[in-house]
Amino acid sequence: MSLYNLLSRRRMVRDYEDRPLERDKLERVLAAALRGPSAGNSQGISLVVVQKPENRRAVAELAGESDWVSRGYPAWLSLAPVHLILCAEPQVYWDRYSLPDKDAAEKNWPVPYWHVDAGCMLMILLLAALEEGLAAGFQGIHNLPGLAEHLGIPPNVEPIGLLTLGYSRSTRKGHSANRPARSQRIHLEQW
Repeated sequence: MSLYNLLSRRRMVRDYEDRPLERDKLERVLAAALRGPSAGNSQGISLVVVQKPENRRAVAELAGESDWVSRGYPAWLSLAPVHLILCAEPQVYWDRYSLPDKDAAEKNWPVPYWHVDAGCMLMILLLAALEEGLAAGFQGIHNLPGLAEHLGIPPNVEPIGLLTLGYSRSTRKGHSANRPARSQRIHLEQW
């Protein structure tokens, strides 16, 4: 499938079939995630793969799924057969940019580049999942008490988000808000 076709089909899914993921598909998605760009080749983004039902239920509870369900929405985190927790290790970037081949002044970044790298990995995961015939949904989790401890994530590692993978139960197209006009988002030569 072409990249443009994948992009036209990409959407966030929060409704999964009760069906396990094939190991080979998951392995290809994970391998693709490791091929993304990284600032200064720091390689400071990692994944925690959660597949056991009891661990997925615990993650769903820590992520507030019961509140979501109490407001009338269907459960989705606990139903997805795979959770991928994207994690950033900021110190890896600071260490990398302290090496002789980097300018120490580059550490005065206008944005934390580990967030940029995590976004790159997330997009690769979304597209690789789609290429494998899988669905995916993302939830930011950067400030969930108890999650890091439950998953054994060290204190120096920052959980960024949770990506669910599985087979979509629904074939309907997403119903997100209308996108702004192209001219509002793409500016040629100047704003």
